[in-house]
Amino acid sequence: MEEKGRVCVTGGTGFVASWLTMRLLQHGYSVNTTVRPQSRSSVSGGKRDISFLTSLPGASERLRVFTADLENPDSFAAAIEGCVGVFHVAHPLDFQNDETEETITSKCVGATLGILKACVETKTVRRVVYTSSASTVMFNDEAEGAVLDEGWWSDVDYIRNEKFRGASYYISKMLTERAAREFADKHSLDLVTVILTWIHGPFICPNCPLSVSSALSMMIRNENQIQCLPNMPFVHVDDVAGAHIFLYEYPEAEGRYICCAVEITMNKLHEFLSTRYPEHKISSADSWTNKAIKLASYSSKKLLDAGFKYKYGLEEMFDEAIQCCKEKGFL
Repeated sequence: MEEKGRVCVTGGTGFVASWLTMRLLQHGYSVNTTVRPQSRSSVSGGKRDISFLTSLPGASERLRVFTADLENPDSFAAAIEGCVGVFHVAHPLDFQNDETEETITSKCVGATLGILKACVETKTVRRVVYTSSASTVMFNDEAEGAVLDEGWWSDVDYIRNEKFRGASYYISKMLTERAAREFADKHSLDLVTVILTWIHGPFICPNCPLSVSSALSMMIRNENQIQCLPNMPFVHVDDVAGAHIFLYEYPEAEGRYICCAVEITMNKLHEFLSTRYPEHKISSADSWTNKAIKLASYSSKKLLDAGFKYKYGLEEMFDEAIQCCKEKGFL
């Protein structure tokens, strides 16, 4: 297999980053990935189990694991040193608003700018692929009925006024992407953004990802899960990894790219789940839809026009997620 050079993936133990690491190794890349420092409050007192990463095919020869923390931006420099590309995936998921908007935004912006600074200073990084979220485009008072493309940005005041659950995450994600774009423009750094919709499918990380458990909420009847959108935009985790690698390798890639493979209304999703999985008693769609969020659609035209092709539909997303959850004891 052709050696494609060494790249860095931040947030290596997460849903997207771990799957991306697996695919990069399969594509012939050497990978540096970052994990958070072991918590001092760990009951076991031992090291975090990252064997699901270190046991990946090719990992023993081409995977290096570094410790880095978003609260210490300089800690990422060692993992980035000498890399030809960086995939910045790490971002704390806080849908409980445990941290204030100011705290999480300051941490994420600071870390991202530190990472980008290291990319500039190493002088070997050709492109940075930043993992963004549909939350950076969807929260806007003018979004109702619109087809959202890469030109849309969420409105911070709108998010604050509506008091959405997870507002600090939504705001921090958008302000972090804006800060990253401004830094990249100022320093002539090649930065491409992947705007992800609802990520679904199997996972190799040990814990069930929030987006997967939320997508299965209607099946497992978990009333504590976040409420769903009126129009659900899904993408398979393997297509997510594929889009990241495609945009890293695509010479003309520029700016932002929305990544959305399938859209379905909550009523249609309820019908799909009830028909495909009759053994489960599916919760009604009305009880899960967040009426405060505007009905909008997401355009992947820019990504598709560049030549990317989605491989997975809704059936594979749910079948593979359910099978994975059963194998890992979550269902």
